[in-house]
Amino acid sequence: MKISSLILNLLLVIVLIACQSKRPTNTPIFPDPITLLYDNSLKPFYHGIASGDPLPDRVIIWTRVTPDDSVETIPVKWEVASDDTFTTVIKSDIVTTSVARDYTVKVDVDGLQADQYYYYRFSALGKTSAAGRTKTAPTISKDSLHFAIVSCSNWEFGYFNPYDRIAAREVDAVIHLGDFIYEYGVGVYGDTTIGRTHLPEHECVSLQDYRTRYAQYHLDKGLQHASQRHPFITIWDDHEVANNVYTEGAQNHQASEGNFEKRKEAAKQAYYEWLPIRPGVKHYRSFSFGPLAELIMLDERLEGRTAPVDSVSDPTFQQEERSMLGADQLKWFENHLKNSSASWKIIGNQVVFSDLNIEGLYRNGMPKNLDAWDGYPAEKKRIEDFIVQNKLNDIVFISGDTHASWAIEVPHTSSKRLAIELGTTSISSGNGDEGNPVDSIKAKEDKLLKLNPHVRYLNNRDHGYLLLSLYSDKAKAEWFYVKTLRQVDDAEVLGKKFLFTSRTNSLK
Repeated sequence: MKISSLILNLLLVIVLIACQSKRPTNTPIFPDPITLLYDNSLKPFYHGIASGDPLPDRVIIWTRVTPDDSVETIPVKWEVASDDTFTTVIKSDIVTTSVARDYTVKVDVDGLQADQYYYYRFSALGKTSAAGRTKTAPTISKDSLHFAIVSCSNWEFGYFNPYDRIAAREVDAVIHLGDFIYEYGVGVYGDTTIGRTHLPEHECVSLQDYRTRYAQYHLDKGLQHASQRHPFITIWDDHEVANNVYTEGAQNHQASEGNFEKRKEAAKQAYYEWLPIRPGVKHYRSFSFGPLAELIMLDERLEGRTAPVDSVSDPTFQQEERSMLGADQLKWFENHLKNSSASWKIIGNQVVFSDLNIEGLYRNGMPKNLDAWDGYPAEKKRIEDFIVQNKLNDIVFISGDTHASWAIEVPHTSSKRLAIELGTTSISSGNGDEGNPVDSIKAKEDKLLKLNPHVRYLNNRDHGYLLLSLYSDKAKAEWFYVKTLRQVDDAEVLGKKFLFTSRTNSLK
């Protein structure tokens, strides 16, 4: 006997009402699809633990507690010990997280000793998290410092294997230069053939969208391992909000997606909830690692960047009013550069600083990447002249964004080399050979090197990270690349190494 579609629909409604009546009123009817990715052995700390923003006397520790049902608040105990068995617990307390902060937990643990390893863990809902390890910054002179430098991780392009390789190293901190997540919907920018697809499926616009995307990225085992082992120092680039974002808009924001300011504030809120960064009035900030190094992290997106131009022939292109940093941050940056007594001044820089001629190579024939510092020539020249006029030495720009590895002797119009720039490739985001023959990408690399003699190295093919080692009179840059992203794999190779000595700005 054939049952009409009307009767079928009525039966379905009755079943749903009956099922709903048997559930607690605070439990969703349909499960969040992200729960399918959970490792139940980590419950309720599915997203791991992390630490960040290390100072000599304090460090941020972070986790996320995921309840089975929606509850308003959750008490969470945290502990910090001097040993990994937690025999000597030196700090402990109970804090409360809530749905208002997406059940994330962030504690700024103070009263610590400089240049020391500490171990931390959390307890909630009758369970205890894995133990994490972190490290405070030094105040006295060190023989050496080691930083892993990363950027641009895209879930859909593959597993975050470079993070796993960093977890196995001994570094003082991991410096993340931005694009921790990507805002795109499924298949817009990625390779979904390996089964890693974005959640939510649509482009991130709302607070819940961004929260879900961060929650998904934090389930990658490589990221969890690196975060559990080392403190992170992070800065956002554009994809934490939308592609090519600036203070008042973005290339990837349309009027149909609602109010841009609301989207930007939602993205910023999710960022501060989900990353082990110290909340502050300003996103740009600096970190002292004793007499050997100062790390200056710049915000080149949301603090003061004015709207980009579409062409170098735009009549406003050279105007001084066009800014990457904004007046306040620029003044702050110059003061830190001039007054720093550290041997090495490391500039956490989202986009490439050096002049680059890319005509006919990567940007539809355009001679400049106008989303990088080349798109803001007046402000860039002011910084270059400031470095030369104040006779500042041993400045190293570390840059992300391009999904390529760079080693550059930063030029100046006076023919003087004024700094070193080191670009890190992507953790997983697509680079030149995604869908293109390797030989053709190598040919483009060779062409760019010929057009730009100050560029000593370019690799636009491999994924990995940059390891920067600093010593009193020299530094070493090493680019490590993983074998594959299509499966979890621990193979890596040293792709390139450069040495440079103090006061030379010359790569060897």
